[in-house]
Amino acid sequence: MQAINDFILAAAGQPWVLFVVLACCVIDGFFPPIPSESVVVGLSAVAATADVPNPWLLMLVAALGAFLGDNIAYLIGRRVGTRRWSWMRGPRMQSAFRWAGRELRKRPASLILVARFVPIGRVAVNLTAGVTQYPHVRFVGLTFLSATLWAGYSVGIGLFFGQWFEDNHLLGAVIAIVCAVALGIVVDLAINRVRHRTSMMERMKEPEA
Repeated sequence: MQAINDFILAAAGQPWVLFVVLACCVIDGFFPPIPSESVVVGLSAVAATADVPNPWLLMLVAALGAFLGDNIAYLIGRRVGTRRWSWMRGPRMQSAFRWAGRELRKRPASLILVARFVPIGRVAVNLTAGVTQYPHVRFVGLTFLSATLWAGYSVGIGLFFGQWFEDNHLLGAVIAIVCAVALGIVVDLAINRVRHRTSMMERMKEPEA
């Protein structure tokens, strides 16, 4: 265990780790299997007691990567749509795309801000924003804000939980990641419940044929 802790500490202090964070956050903006939250939260948990990497620099890099990834997703949506690749055509993703399209017409600003905190949700919303040609200048402003909030939230969770595990960086990182994932699931479930309730209300309002 001590060897693992020493390895984590040594890796966290290397300059290249920030490039890994940047790459994960960028790719995660349009390809959900990449676990950017886990990387950011885990490293910030180490930073809570080891002071490496620098939490402010980690937050800046994570925000930059998230912002770039979200806007790349927007451009992909505008150019190729939402059915080009097999992972897009799954029932859950297609359902998310349909919901995102409806919600973007009603409450685009709040949707883009909230979706950044849900891995599949943010990809669906960002791609759909491109497909529906949501104004790019407005999208850039909203994703700048959402990326900043998301990076602060992710680093904050890691710092909070990591401070209790000064002698065990691995355990601190794991617990912080589990808590971040749990919060993400809660947000996802809440959004799905709202989505289901909205769909039911819309069907009730539809005139009978």
